[in-house]
Amino acid sequence: MKSDSVAMTSLAGERKQGTVGIFGTGDFGRSLGLRLLQAGYEVVFGSRDPKNSALVAKGSKVMTHTEAAQMAQVIFIAVQRDYYDFLTSLTPALEGKVLVDISNNLKRGQFPQSNAEYLSSLVPGASVVKGFNTVSAWALQSGALDASRQVLVCGDDPKAKQAVVDIAHSLGLSAQDRGSLGAAGELEDIPLQLFPNWRLPLLIATGLTAFFFFYLLIRDVFYSYVVDGKDRSFRIMISLANKVFPIVSLTMLALCYLPSVLAAILQLYNGTKYKRFPDWLDRWMLCRKQLGLVALALAFLHVIYTLVIPIRYYVKYKIAASTISQSKDNVTKPFDNTMAWREDSYYSLGILGFGLYVLLGITSLPSVSNALNWREFRFVQSKLGHVTLLFCTAHALLYGWDKFLRPYKWCMPPGYMLSLVVPCVVLVSKLILIMPCVDCAITRIRQGWERPTKGTALSKGTTQQRLMA
Repeated sequence: MKSDSVAMTSLAGERKQGTVGIFGTGDFGRSLGLRLLQAGYEVVFGSRDPKNSALVAKGSKVMTHTEAAQMAQVIFIAVQRDYYDFLTSLTPALEGKVLVDISNNLKRGQFPQSNAEYLSSLVPGASVVKGFNTVSAWALQSGALDASRQVLVCGDDPKAKQAVVDIAHSLGLSAQDRGSLGAAGELEDIPLQLFPNWRLPLLIATGLTAFFFFYLLIRDVFYSYVVDGKDRSFRIMISLANKVFPIVSLTMLALCYLPSVLAAILQLYNGTKYKRFPDWLDRWMLCRKQLGLVALALAFLHVIYTLVIPIRYYVKYKIAASTISQSKDNVTKPFDNTMAWREDSYYSLGILGFGLYVLLGITSLPSVSNALNWREFRFVQSKLGHVTLLFCTAHALLYGWDKFLRPYKWCMPPGYMLSLVVPCVVLVSKLILIMPCVDCAITRIRQGWERPTKGTALSKGTTQQRLMA
C-alpha cells in the first residue's frame, strides 16, 4: 500500500497540470483530491485545522483557507451551505478565483436561492461555477466505469466554466454546459430525484397487477369455493401469478406503442406537426422505455413460472390420476392433430415473442443504443417492436383457443381476454396507419406540410388578386 502511494505521488510529480484547491476534508473532498492527484494536479486543502491531515491523500498539502486560496486558481467548495459564512472573511484572497460549488440540499425548495447563487453573493469578486454536485464520492473512489461519468456545470463566466470542464475531462469524466448560474437550482435538484421516469411505469404496473390479481382471485378461487365448494386457494402462488404476470406484461408492451398511434392520429386531425401534444401524452411518450423494461421483467417472471409447472405437486398429481384412470378403464385418448398444432404454435410464438422482447430490452441499453444510428434504432424499437407485440398477442390468442365460446364465470370473461383489448387496438390502428393513403399524409405532415386553414386560403386568394391587378 505504501509503495502504491509513493508511486502515485511520483507520477503526479512528473506531470503537474496546475494547482487545485479544495475547501473541506470530508468524504467528497478527500475522494476528489485523490483523483486530482492521480490526474497530475497539485492539490492543496484548506482546513480549519491544518494539523489534522491524516485522512487526506498522500502528496497533497493541508493549510489554512487563506494560504490555500493564495496558491490555487480553481477552488472546490466541499462544505455545506450552512458553513459558507467563513468565506466572507476570505474575500480579498478569493478575488478573481474560480469557486466550484459542489453542495446539495436535503430537499427541494429548502432555500429561496440556490447554493451557488448564495455563494456568489457572499464572494462577489470570484467566478462561481456550479458543478460536480451530481457525482458522488463513491463514483470518484471507484472510478468512472462504476458510476455516472457526466459532470453538469453552469455559471456566468465562460472561462471559469471551461476551467472546470477541463478538470472534469482530465479526471476521465464528460461535461455538459447547462447555461448560466441561474440553472444552479435545477442542477441541485437532480440528486434529490428518485427514479423520476420510472414512477409512472411502476404505478401502472402496480395498478394493473393489483387489478388482475383480485379479478382472477374472484374468478378462479372464490367462484370455485362458492359454486363448487372446492378450495383452490393453493393456485394463488403459481397458477394465479403465472396468469397475472403475462397479462400485465402484454398490456404494458402495448402501452409502449399506443402513444405513437395517438400522436399520429392527433397530427392527422390537426393537419400539422407544430401543435403541441397534451401534457399527459408528452409524459407518456417520455417513459416508454421504462414501460417496456418493466414489461420485460414481468415476461421474465412468466417464463420462470412456466418452467416450474412440470414439477408442481398439483400437476404431477393430475398426470398420475389421469394415467391411472385410463389404465383402469383400459381407455387410451386418441392423438389430436389439431391440438398438437395449436400447442406447438402457441409455444413457438411465445418463444419468438420473448426472444424479440429481450432484443428490444438489450437495444434500449445506452451502451448498445449509442452504437446504432437513428434508422437502426428506429427499425428495432418500432418495426421489430410491433412484430413482438403481434407475436405475443397471437401467443395469447392461441392460449385461449376456443375458450371464447365457453360460459363466463359470474359474467366475468377470462383475464387473457381483457389483456387482448389494448394490444388489438394498437395493432389494428397501426395497420390502418401504415396503409399507403394514410401513411403518405402522415409523412407529409412530419416533413413540415400543414393543412391550409380557411383564413390562410382567403389570404392567399387576396394576395393573388392583388398581384394580378
